[in-house]
Amino acid sequence: MSSRSSTVFRETRETSIRLDLNLDGAGSVAVNTGFGLADHLITLTAFWAGFDLTLTCQGDLHIDAHHTVEDSGFCLGQALAEAVGGRVDIARAGWGKVPMDEALADVCLDISGRPWLEWRGDELLPPVLAGQDRDVWREFWKSFSASARLNLHIAFLYGKNGHHLLESAFKGVGLALRTAVRRERDGLLSTKGRLD
Repeated sequence: MSSRSSTVFRETRETSIRLDLNLDGAGSVAVNTGFGLADHLITLTAFWAGFDLTLTCQGDLHIDAHHTVEDSGFCLGQALAEAVGGRVDIARAGWGKVPMDEALADVCLDISGRPWLEWRGDELLPPVLAGQDRDVWREFWKSFSASARLNLHIAFLYGKNGHHLLESAFKGVGLALRTAVRRERDGLLSTKGRLD
């Protein structure tokens, strides 16, 4: 079987990123963005997906973590799209629910070529987590879904601890991706004969 991997470089005045992704890995993950919570959460997604991922980002953290988090999501989505390729042999859709103590998020996605993010229940998150606006995580997944060209729904169902809620969501995305990229068919999973 052909290798499903990608390397992405992104250089702007706000961030400098290198990312290596292998969809058929063993969950070997090393993430260094300079923002510890992002490192932790991105690691969870890749590990639960079973991907090998190396991600380094040098960003303008003297401003805040917005560009670092957003651009990391963009590069991860770009790498996923490149590694999956034409999406001819994959399951395409996936879903995941992973409880984290009192918290639970519901995740489902479709690597359909139609980018969309549905982000619900974030009022359960505290306004600030690890010194950053909670909305930075919506921006992460918005960038990811746009560059990966996939449809992603994340709903925070219940919980009290913001860290736990985010962990539940990021692990759930990992499980959903693990299913969606699985090679399990011949041909494209589309009645119209194409994905766009």
